[in-house]
Amino acid sequence: MLAYLFRRVVYTLPIMFGVALVCFALVHLAPGDPLVSVLPADASAELQAQMRTLYGFDRPYPVQFASWIGRALQGDLGTSIASGRSVSTEVIRAVGNTLILASVATMIGFFFGCLFGFVAGYFRDSWADKAASFLSVVGVSVPHYWLGMVLVIIFAAQLNWLPATGAGPGGSGEWAWDWAHIRHLVLPAITMSVIPMGIISRTVRALVAETLAQEFVVGLRAKGLTDFGVFRHVVKNVAPTALAVMGLQLGYLLGGSILIETVFSWPGTGFLLNSAIFQRDLPLLQGTILVLAMFFVLLNLLVDVVQSTLDPRIARS
Repeated sequence: MLAYLFRRVVYTLPIMFGVALVCFALVHLAPGDPLVSVLPADASAELQAQMRTLYGFDRPYPVQFASWIGRALQGDLGTSIASGRSVSTEVIRAVGNTLILASVATMIGFFFGCLFGFVAGYFRDSWADKAASFLSVVGVSVPHYWLGMVLVIIFAAQLNWLPATGAGPGGSGEWAWDWAHIRHLVLPAITMSVIPMGIISRTVRALVAETLAQEFVVGLRAKGLTDFGVFRHVVKNVAPTALAVMGLQLGYLLGGSILIETVFSWPGTGFLLNSAIFQRDLPLLQGTILVLAMFFVLLNLLVDVVQSTLDPRIARS
């Protein structure tokens, strides 16, 4: 087990370096001047040169990349061009808000996805299977930003049950675990949970159907094992793959929540990325993408470790 964990950590290091290199290259290959948001339209050539020197944009790309990586390893992601604040401070606050939203959405999607998947897998070709499969397909197919706007219209505008935007009362960006803040979490979390619910449901349904058709299940029933006992064995076989899918979905939600966070004005990484893109704020854009990418890589590593713990065959292979 320790050897497997060591190998996975070693494999992760070059992936992290490659992710950082791609992140840096993609941001710098994008068209446009990053200083356009802070320089006046009539800025002199001397002022432009001074600003480029200040932010390091006058140096060769390899030097910029090496300097950026060196500072990032020390926890310094630079200074935002648009706001002048530390990128690390803004990204950490935004990641915390997105992690809360994505974690709650993933738990909702995992619970209902497993529920629908087990029902569909145990009662194949029945009306319950068809209903659960229909909900899964709808969850994957419906655009989540459209669903978010529909939920805002119904529950915020018409019924006035829940707030439409923000992470707290008065548009506050600071999170607290109380009802006043949780009310702001309900609509975006439900909206974000729809896609992972559909994906997990379809995955679990296929795994349950496949497991129930295997010979060892027939043998367990022949030995007189109760339905609950058989269910426990099915869960043990389904759990590693289901957890892997859940981990991947959490990673996707952390990086792919731009539209949902924009619809609900949720102060997370998606909202921060949207602002950085429109303001052409390269340090903020680079720092946010790097943190999200590294989090996704580490999350995959954690999922691999949990999988190997639940199913030792993975580590032995």
